[in-house]
Amino acid sequence: MRELKILAVVVFFTLLTYWGVEPYAHHEMHPTVEAPDYAFKGVDGLNGLDGNAKAGETLVQNNCVACHAIEKVGFAQSMDNASLAAAFQLTPPDLSNAGLLYNADYLAAFIKNPAKATKTEHKFQDGAVHPMPNYDWMQPQEIADMVAYLQSIAPKEVTNKEAFANACQRCHGIKYGDMLGGSMAAFTPDENIKAYMGKMPPDLSQYIRSRSESYLHEFVNDPQKHIDGTAMPRVGLTEAAEKQVITYMAEVGDSKKAERDELGPKFLIYFLVFAVFAWLWKAKIWRELH
Repeated sequence: MRELKILAVVVFFTLLTYWGVEPYAHHEMHPTVEAPDYAFKGVDGLNGLDGNAKAGETLVQNNCVACHAIEKVGFAQSMDNASLAAAFQLTPPDLSNAGLLYNADYLAAFIKNPAKATKTEHKFQDGAVHPMPNYDWMQPQEIADMVAYLQSIAPKEVTNKEAFANACQRCHGIKYGDMLGGSMAAFTPDENIKAYMGKMPPDLSQYIRSRSESYLHEFVNDPQKHIDGTAMPRVGLTEAAEKQVITYMAEVGDSKKAERDELGPKFLIYFLVFAVFAWLWKAKIWRELH
């Protein structure tokens, strides 16, 4: 009976401590934010316009390929990554997969005003400008045509690694990915990306474990929700593409998760059996003492 009273006291104070700490840990340190918005409702996007891919082809060739590669249709990268970063502050992405990976309204908004679409206008003050110029001088129909063209040349699907590379690897490395083949270092050299972002973007090898999956979805969809004033841009991925990116991060950084989860029930059964034998042994010892 005495032991049960001790157990009750321990349980009471444990629950009291948890009740006092949990709200602070989960609501003050990690406040609830709005769910990811994969429709990108707040952006100045296509506004209902349907694009003409054929017309968009000429517009893209005239306005984009001077900086961007489009390997899918034969426009190779004009310089190596270091030279591109020196010229444009960071390495411009290849647009071959853009029509698949990025939301169409986001793409239209990005073409019009990259800083506004990425929610990084606060970064470009006092004469600083986004590496990509605004194209809001173009007609809305022309921008819709460009988006339609990018969608028309995009593949039906890409690998998780390709999705990560296009969406994240210009700034972030994921060194553990090297073990799966090929270098996963950031495309933009360290000195350039540090100057552009203000600090070195972190390696993402273990972010799948140091952050929750729900946090990563919220953060990638809109970084400002969690870190107000961050230099990281809103990326504009579709929900499917974002899942591919986070799946790749899990493949690289938490490849043993399935095995670990499988062991959990086995350990619980072991401890349960151990507890039964411990109780039986304790009962035997105390019975002999009394």
